[in-house]
Amino acid sequence: MDDQLALRIQLFREGGQIKPEVADFVTAELAALEAEGNTVTEATAGMLTSHLMMALTRLLNGEAIEQFLTDDQVAAELAGHPEAVSRARTVAERAQRELGAALPESEVNFLSMHLAVLAQQTPAAPSS
Repeated sequence: MDDQLALRIQLFREGGQIKPEVADFVTAELAALEAEGNTVTEATAGMLTSHLMMALTRLLNGEAIEQFLTDDQVAAELAGHPEAVSRARTVAERAQRELGAALPESEVNFLSMHLAVLAQQTPAAPSS
């Protein structure tokens, strides 16, 4: 994670916009993505970071997250990115287990889109 992305998380945390446990969870998820070979920077993961932190905080605060009219379109777009969908479901399961925050299907879809974009922005490993 680059300094700018770490600063984004710090500003959310210090501004009281998110719960500390959410910042810790998202930081751990970003570290895991980076360990998997993804390029995790402000440019590639800034929107993913903000979206996930705010969604999890809303859920922990008991706020409803509405389904979106575009869910079917998003799901169709994601058909070409099964790895991103699988990764998003894994994150959602961990969020449920560790934070008690159950991400609705529309949020899993948006998380999948962010992860698909991240994967596209990560250079492929050279073949041996």
